[in-house]
Amino acid sequence: MEKNVFVLGELNVDLIFSGENITPEWNREKLVNHFEQVLGSSSAITACVLAGLGHQVYFVGVVGDDPFGHFCIEQLRAKGVKTDYITVDPELKTGVTLSLTTTKDRALLTFMGAISKLTKKYLPENLFEMADHLHFGSYYLQQDARLQWREIFTEANKHHISTSFDTGWDPNNQWYQNDLLELLEFTDLFIPSEEELFSILSINNLTDIPACLPEKHGMLAIKRGENGSVLFDNDAHFISVDGFKVNPIDTTGAGDSFNAGLISGFLQNKRGKELLKFANACGALATLRIGGASYVPSLEEVYHFQNSNTE
Repeated sequence: MEKNVFVLGELNVDLIFSGENITPEWNREKLVNHFEQVLGSSSAITACVLAGLGHQVYFVGVVGDDPFGHFCIEQLRAKGVKTDYITVDPELKTGVTLSLTTTKDRALLTFMGAISKLTKKYLPENLFEMADHLHFGSYYLQQDARLQWREIFTEANKHHISTSFDTGWDPNNQWYQNDLLELLEFTDLFIPSEEELFSILSINNLTDIPACLPEKHGMLAIKRGENGSVLFDNDAHFISVDGFKVNPIDTTGAGDSFNAGLISGFLQNKRGKELLKFANACGALATLRIGGASYVPSLEEVYHFQNSNTE
């Protein structure tokens, strides 16, 4: 099953404060239940889970020459991700995200640092000869590459390399609808959350989606948290799969783990409900641990979870 997956992404550490009463108040100090420093970023978590599922994963990114940057590289290596194509820039600071996390949801504060600095000049020269699949996360945070993705994905298509991306939230509330929709022509798997997609398309219902999609597009997989996921195929046919019932510990990285499951399943030729169920299982398993990349399941563990949680 081993496929060469290149993740072109942002890197940062996550500082996770977790508990139930964690909403900050000015001039008040609160105590939290738990704290962890873990590898963050949508792209990095997806890369780690893909490696755990048995793929050969290469990360392409930029970090600062600082303790956080070296921590990111060490954590990726520990999860089996190849880091040969990560640039360490002494002129930059590595990005940091503060996550305030409850069992239901999370709030994020991010210092960008090197997060936005990846561009096509950092891509390895032999990328299109080596890769079976290209993925990037955090469309809105990877600001310097935003207008380059179409060129990169077009070249990937020419080499018969499958492609995917996740948007994340747009902290500037710009959404760049036209640029993003143009990219879908060259994208096999577009993987936003429901809330993100509604903001991108300025809609309020799933039934509004087909009319908003360009004539040529790949699959659209929509993450709906505990409500599962929805898939629109290349012909905009609609498939829905319920989520697995779990008692979440930390929702950080659940969506990114779903991304990895969707990509892995796609590369295993899973389609339709089988594909969504596999991705849902990867996302659900992520909620049973602290930190998105602190523990990644093997393929066997995902199948065991699916088989143990069928109705």
